[in-house]
Amino acid sequence: MAGRSVILRLPDPLYERYKQQAEEAHRSVEAVLLDAVTTAAPEEERLPRDLADAVRELETLDDEALWRAARHTLPPEASSRLEALHLKRQDVGLTAAEQEIAAELVRQYERTMLVRAHAAKLLKKRGHDISGLFPRR
Repeated sequence: MAGRSVILRLPDPLYERYKQQAEEAHRSVEAVLLDAVTTAAPEEERLPRDLADAVRELETLDDEALWRAARHTLPPEASSRLEALHLKRQDVGLTAAEQEIAAELVRQYERTMLVRAHAAKLLKKRGHDISGLFPRR
């Protein structure tokens, strides 16, 4: 992989944790550390500005507001309309106007899911149990 080298001095206990993870995964310490750095790096630059702004705004919310954001869902009317358009697309296709409506509903759905996921991530990071947010079926 092309890239730049960085010399990083880790405290022995931290290095030993990454070394053990690497051994358990049959990977190199470098690969495990690269995964950790990649995961920690913000990816907002890859999001459209409106989505990046929505995610960034979550950082300033208190826990109560984050719980509301994490529980927010697409309104039932929008969800029903999106499902109906999806079924129609499979059966007979959509008009240009219906395609635009479907695209907008998909954007709303994706935004809702992104905000929910990021709010849950922040709540977990703050020490909350989020297991009830996404019940298993």
